[in-house]
Amino acid sequence: MARATNMKRSVRLRAFAKINLCLHVVGRRPDAYHELRTIFQVISLHDTLELSITPGTSTLELGLSSNDKTLLGPDNLVLRAIDAISREIGFQGSVSAHLEKRIPVARGLGGGSSDAAAALIGLLRLTKKKIPLERLMEIAAGLGADVPFFLFGGRALAVNRGDEIYPLPNGPKQTILVVSPRDIAVSTKDAYEWISAELTKRAKPPKIWGFCALCWSRQGAGISNDFERPVFSRYPRLGEIRDALLERGAADAALAGSGSAVFGVFRNPAQARRAARAFPEDSVFVVETLSREDYGRSLGWRVNG
Repeated sequence: MARATNMKRSVRLRAFAKINLCLHVVGRRPDAYHELRTIFQVISLHDTLELSITPGTSTLELGLSSNDKTLLGPDNLVLRAIDAISREIGFQGSVSAHLEKRIPVARGLGGGSSDAAAALIGLLRLTKKKIPLERLMEIAAGLGADVPFFLFGGRALAVNRGDEIYPLPNGPKQTILVVSPRDIAVSTKDAYEWISAELTKRAKPPKIWGFCALCWSRQGAGISNDFERPVFSRYPRLGEIRDALLERGAADAALAGSGSAVFGVFRNPAQARRAARAFPEDSVFVVETLSREDYGRSLGWRVNG
């Protein structure tokens, strides 16, 4: 029996990307962060995270490998997530992780946050440990504002810094074309600085219920993103990509997060694939939206434990 407790156990998880169906920046908070109202939606574009643990040693030993060697520094969110959840549950032993990166980095698609959430979920699955949801959300929020959303998946309203999550009913499955420019990267820090200069000119934002009615009830129409104006003014090609998606049949199109990826909503995959031919110099992904139930099944995870 003692030997069995030291046996290596492994799990393989998909870490899915997200888009923002609506993203409103309300204002700057006293803590220097920004108050957001956004509707997140998971899409099927994903990284793959493989986790292996060997319990039983007296210390925690962490190791990470990846197909993208630029991600292997000590600040990697996967390593930080493993360290945080291991300390919370008192796990001692070795944890090795391999991250197969497919979600473009620094494009507003939430790949790093999703990888972190997958690491939290994976270690809880491997150790068969449970912790209260509120505490898990605190740990996730400590890693990054978007990480709590990826504990739920599907479609959700997010407020405060984007870390207070309210699951919404699933919308109809939709085809999404993501265009990720190879030569444009937008710093999130810069994007917030640009938008801060415009906040004093804004009209009073709608109340939460009005925001949800505007963004969610239209089921994919009426998509909006407050970052578009300051980002497009500095990177006009991103606006050109959005316009090209609309010209090629997208029901709507918008910047993903603070950019630089742009996405369009299409009637079906064939239409999206035809539109993708207009962007031969960029990375393109024809994907679909995922319901909360499909998301949970893919990760082998139920948020209520």
